[in-house]
Amino acid sequence: MFRKRGPKMTDDQHKPTAEATDTDRTKTVGEDGLDIPDTETDNMQEDLETEFPGMDGLDEGMLGQVQEMMAKLERADELEKENTELKGRLARLAADFENYRRRTQEDVAAAQGQGVSRAAEALMPVYDDMDRAVTMGAADPAKLIPGMQAVQGKILTVFSGLGLEVTGKEGEAFDPRWHEALQVVPGDEDDVIVQVYQLGFRMGDRLVRPARVVVSKKG
Repeated sequence: MFRKRGPKMTDDQHKPTAEATDTDRTKTVGEDGLDIPDTETDNMQEDLETEFPGMDGLDEGMLGQVQEMMAKLERADELEKENTELKGRLARLAADFENYRRRTQEDVAAAQGQGVSRAAEALMPVYDDMDRAVTMGAADPAKLIPGMQAVQGKILTVFSGLGLEVTGKEGEAFDPRWHEALQVVPGDEDDVIVQVYQLGFRMGDRLVRPARVVVSKKG
């Protein structure tokens, strides 16, 4: 028994229509309603598949986690580079500071050496005067005292040239900032230096050596 065949379908009828083709395609739609091609996502997924074989079956959630981890790894690399740069800068700063400290120490040592040299040069004539006084005193003891007094005067002149001021002379008012009272004796006035055991010296407002004195006190 033969069945009646329907009309034969042409090749055009076998092909899907344009509408059906567009409907079957997967579209990515942006917030503004426009179609966005999936090129970037597809390329990233291809990169992941190339670098990590076997990850082609990841869903969107796992793919997002992988992408986040890769971003963190890139950030870690950047931080490592910054850390290396900072270490280099710190090493250079440490070297510069060490050079500065060494130069400062050398400058201080040079200044101290110049100060000692100046003081020694100023005292050399005093030594010469003292040597002459001793030589003359040996021949004539009466000349020794005037010679030593001349030496004392020259020493005080040298001290004055170095910026030192004498403090603690007889008749001067007692001042505990500059004077040290070794003894207190009755006198016509209070706190007056009546005897000096040792001269004191100061440099401006800085005490170099206190004068050791005897001070009067009204009875």
